Amino acid sequence: MTSSPWLRSKTPIAPPRAANPTWRTLLYAGTVTGAWAGLVSVAIYGIARLLGVPFQAEVRPDAGLTQIPWFVPLVTPFIAALIGALAATLVLGRRHARQVVLWAGGLVAVVSIAWPLLQPETVLWSTRAWLIVMHVVAWFLVVPQIARIVGDSEPRASEPRDLLTDAAR
Repeated sequence: MTSSPWLRSKTPIAPPRAANPTWRTLLYAGTVTGAWAGLVSVAIYGIARLLGVPFQAEVRPDAGLTQIPWFVPLVTPFIAALIGALAATLVLGRRHARQVVLWAGGLVAVVSIAWPLLQPETVLWSTRAWLIVMHVVAWFLVVPQIARIVGDSEPRASEPRDLLTDAAR
């Protein structure tokens, strides 16, 4: 691995320090990625419903099985992405920020997958499987993008460098 810190950035040429991401950048990214994750989840929900998946789950322990409405897969990833983007602001400008966001986002995804898995026996496994697919798709669309943006704020990620000097090393 080369000693050029700008090469660790996901962008080909590191942005200037003045362009380091802020909470507004992350909120915008959370909005866009959350909206896409919600739209894809609604599409998955629609396909599964066409295939006959009932999407009945136990929302509260005392309520019994309830039909999951179509707008829940639309809104839930959007809200989760906004909360995750705001939480990612806590590591802006810190070392290993990208890895922290990737690991924390992965941990949140694993914990959120526990809800479909811990449903009572009356919930069909087809419903559980499609809910898990939606969780994985939402993670895949949101977390790596937020982590990439946060990673560009790491120390030395945006320091100006002389490319010719770095190439000679």
